[in-house]
Amino acid sequence: MDAVRVSALRERLAGTGWPEAVGGFAGELRHAVSRRGAGELLLVGTEAYEPWHLAAHLEDEAAWSDVPRLAPTLLRHRVPARAPAHLAHGLQRLTGAGRGATVLVVAPAAAGVPLLERVHDARRHGATVLAVDGAAADDPGEHADLAGLAHRRLAVGTADEEPFDLAQHLVSAAAGQPAGRRGLGRLAALAGQLTAGPAISRW
Repeated sequence: MDAVRVSALRERLAGTGWPEAVGGFAGELRHAVSRRGAGELLLVGTEAYEPWHLAAHLEDEAAWSDVPRLAPTLLRHRVPARAPAHLAHGLQRLTGAGRGATVLVVAPAAAGVPLLERVHDARRHGATVLAVDGAAADDPGEHADLAGLAHRRLAVGTADEEPFDLAQHLVSAAAGQPAGRRGLGRLAALAGQLTAGPAISRW
């Protein structure tokens, strides 16, 4: 992202409440995985959308911020034969998620009943459920069931690929920052750093 786009992003975010929403959500994520008794972070998308880049950025942030449990386990609806070990975890992992675990659901479109049922079971067993979705904050629409399950939700307001991916980048970067350093200027700068950085190949 070049300086002009970073500046435009800063202007577009000013006064929208978006930096505060991202910072609050990211702070909740960081707290969930760093609190006493915290377990693993399980990251899952929809059947049509796998949050590869968020998984990679959270793993980087876990190393940079010294919060190791920010590194997620990516869960997949379908695991191909001979998938690498870190990409071979299916939705059945949600069955064993309980107290201490954090489930982060990323859903630009409707999550679907099978996923919602597993997330509901995880929450019932004590897991913390966080969600990033493509609906508006005041009108969850097809995301209403997911919104009802989540302890904390970040409503992006669009399922368009570029802004939805940018929202995930900002969340991961802000989650790696100590409290009090997630303001508007910081988020705009992070947007520039993330999109200008080297490609991630592990995922």
